[in-house]
Amino acid sequence: MTLLHNKVAIVTGGASGIGRATALLFAQEGARVAVADMNEAAGLAVVAQIEQTGGQAFFQRTDVRQDLACSELVDAAVDRYGRLDIAFNNAGVSGTVGLTQNIALAEWRKVLDINLTGVFNCMVHQLRAMKARGGSIINTASIMGLQGTPGGAAYSASKHGVIGLTRSAALEYGKYGIRINALCPGFVATPMVVGPDSHFDDQATQALVKTTALRRFGEPEEQAQMVLWLASDKSSYATGGHFVVDAGVTA
Repeated sequence: MTLLHNKVAIVTGGASGIGRATALLFAQEGARVAVADMNEAAGLAVVAQIEQTGGQAFFQRTDVRQDLACSELVDAAVDRYGRLDIAFNNAGVSGTVGLTQNIALAEWRKVLDINLTGVFNCMVHQLRAMKARGGSIINTASIMGLQGTPGGAAYSASKHGVIGLTRSAALEYGKYGIRINALCPGFVATPMVVGPDSHFDDQATQALVKTTALRRFGEPEEQAQMVLWLASDKSSYATGGHFVVDAGVTA
């Protein structure tokens, strides 16, 4: 039997990168998946790929900064599939790179609103939906949530916040059978890092590679395997943790 047989899952930021890889893997392992993102075309393409292989999924355009949008996402999953078992809160942005004194307040707010408040908005409604029967929530943090990041104060602050939120909520909701953990990826070959919207040039990306013990960027599918483990009953005693998948950068 597949690891997520008959489970219902939400994946935010599901149109690309780690979210896309996880949505596809969840479906492969038997879950019915709500793919949430702002990019409708890419999100629908993920749903089509799932359906082509016999899986079940739907797309919901979701701005995680908006509480109502997060409520509607959870309601849509429950209305369509009857319950919610798994949530991967993965939507995020990197923000601009620069000294703290030069960060515009609007940029600071954008990064915190998406990366941290967005996770909170989703969790509020996911927790309410899961209280009756339990579930697993995985929040995307980062190794930058474990250490300082010169030039990335807003991003690092937001990811530190995700870990704090994850730990606190895990202590509150364990009695309901809800497990809550954080994923801390290292440098992964996603559009945020190596795509046209990346803030890193070739020299910078090569420097990042040299910080890894494996001397390469990770692949989204490698992060998805950790998310799958945390979503499944294989990790039934894991909650309140942050799980580092970074090729040894923080070792």
